[in-house]
Amino acid sequence: METLRRIILNNKIVTLSGKNCIYLDRNKNDISLSNYTFLSPVDPKVIVCVHLNYRSRLNELKRTQPIAPTYFLKPISCLNSHLNDVIRPSGCKFLNYEGEIALVVGKKAKNIDLENAHKYILGYTIANDFGLHDFRDTDENSMVRVKGTDTLGVVGPDLAMDWDYKNKNIKTYVNNVVVQESNTNDMIWSPEYLLTDLSRSITFNKGDLILTGTPANSRPVEANSIVKVEVEGLGYLQNTIVDGKDTLIKNVGAVPKDSDHIRSVSLGSNHLNRN
Repeated sequence: METLRRIILNNKIVTLSGKNCIYLDRNKNDISLSNYTFLSPVDPKVIVCVHLNYRSRLNELKRTQPIAPTYFLKPISCLNSHLNDVIRPSGCKFLNYEGEIALVVGKKAKNIDLENAHKYILGYTIANDFGLHDFRDTDENSMVRVKGTDTLGVVGPDLAMDWDYKNKNIKTYVNNVVVQESNTNDMIWSPEYLLTDLSRSITFNKGDLILTGTPANSRPVEANSIVKVEVEGLGYLQNTIVDGKDTLIKNVGAVPKDSDHIRSVSLGSNHLNRN
């Protein structure tokens, strides 16, 4: 399986080409992880995410299946990468992990046909679509702060060019304990379907990302937690949660909240009012 990895090496952005996430130097030796900083494997201009694409998550939140996918955007400014810190802003307590698979667009895609959608997919990578649900009451329809806050769009570390997403296991760990576990066969809409649907409205270009949804049991994490998303055949994506040092500016915009609605999403519908 051909894979790509983008890194900062000697203060330069370098793209490594390898096989099965193994990268060798000129002397055919493994390139040491200690020698570089990870970047997102692609440099997208557009990041789109789908709501509720795993049946287990739909059932957990007691939602009925919509007739068509619904989506939200993540700004590219929130993009983050493997082994980097994820910041939980000061005053917030509902920062949820969401282990996912991200589709990487391979070429310009606009009004494509479903049967040809696979031709527009460059490959896949791992994502952790962190959600800051403290702002859910004010951002329910836009998800701007919930999903767009700095550092919350973690992607990487590798782009797999010829990986088949079908029947693959996906797990999320917090401090080495499995907290999400599912299989891609639980997806309601395939990656090809999502790309086809979105291309009716959005023109995609090479490197753009579509995040394909998370399974059940997305939950809040505490500072100093190590969160790892592992996908069969793609390796793993790992980050550490840290508390933000900056205090949110008072008297400007929305503030972090705690409500039944926030808890129903962040903690799952079955946890409503337990705390």
